[in-house]
Amino acid sequence: MIPQTPLWLVLVAFACAIAVLVFFHELGHYLVARLLGIPAEIFSIGFGRELFGRTDRQGTRWKVAWLPLGGYVKFVGDMTPASNPTELDSIPEQLREKAFQLRPVWQRFLVVLAGPIANFVLAIGIFTAVFSLVSAPETNKIGRVEAKKAAAAAGLQPGDRILSVAGRQTPTFDEVRELVEPRPNQVVPIEVERDGSIQHLRVKIGTDQLQDSSGQKITIGLLGVSAAPVSVFRALPMATEQTLRITGWVLQGAARLVVGEGSRKDVGGPIRIAQFAGEAASLGFLPFVQLLALLSINLGFINLLPVPLMDGGHLFFYGVEAIRRRPLSARALEWAFRGGLAVILALVVFTTLNDLGSIGLWDRLQRLIG
Repeated sequence: MIPQTPLWLVLVAFACAIAVLVFFHELGHYLVARLLGIPAEIFSIGFGRELFGRTDRQGTRWKVAWLPLGGYVKFVGDMTPASNPTELDSIPEQLREKAFQLRPVWQRFLVVLAGPIANFVLAIGIFTAVFSLVSAPETNKIGRVEAKKAAAAAGLQPGDRILSVAGRQTPTFDEVRELVEPRPNQVVPIEVERDGSIQHLRVKIGTDQLQDSSGQKITIGLLGVSAAPVSVFRALPMATEQTLRITGWVLQGAARLVVGEGSRKDVGGPIRIAQFAGEAASLGFLPFVQLLALLSINLGFINLLPVPLMDGGHLFFYGVEAIRRRPLSARALEWAFRGGLAVILALVVFTTLNDLGSIGLWDRLQRLIG
């Protein structure tokens, strides 16, 4: 059961999560730009006034700003952190050949694409570490048995392989979870393999309480075991597959919202992310790190959407430029960026209001007024 998370932990967890995700995202932009010889003026975690920072030998100012809701890399040739092109006259003569906006379109495309890709790579790295060091869901071998839980009471041991639950085969722990969670307090037959022999056990499934997307508490079955880790060579393809699978779920959810089949309650913003980060941190380091992987996938996906001011918008314009063999006019870009800013602001307002509703603020106001 998720305990009530103190506000200080929610804020700290949120700041740490955003800092990590933004750092890796912007690092992707930065590293590919360095590889292509494009200098960066600023590498910022957060927006607004600088809290602290340093300037490296290449002249890049690495800094942390006071508003921890994003970050940016500002390259030579950028007018703003959103990579709007500046006037060429304002670029020093010795830097013009290195200016970002004067580079071939394929180089600019790769630099921008590297940010979202870095988020997916981060997720793969996290899943690989978890699967190879802690627990891998794509195996049915038990790695750890929690004391005083259902599995321990029934005599399950580390090293056992769970072959079936309630008569259905369980080749991976995903199947084990899917069969156990709908059966709280039920006695079910479980078949395990131990030292080459098959054993048939009857296990009374335990219980746990979680919160669904609407904040309602739900009771699920709990066995009290975790899967054994696997080798890093097996964990890496498993982690890649897991990342692709979650990306597909995100894509399906976005598509459902677009066609009107999804629920607005499933759309969260900064408040919801902070809430999830605090809850995960209260459960321990591992749940928090796994949440980072999920958030990183979402961040990578969102940044690929063709919205001006976001990476996907820049990639779209670079694609148009490659086809037309010339960039869009400055006026067209200006209006596109204005439209993108309006879309982003509207989304921020919508998600914030939605988040406030998810924590019951509107219900409380209604009770006060009524």
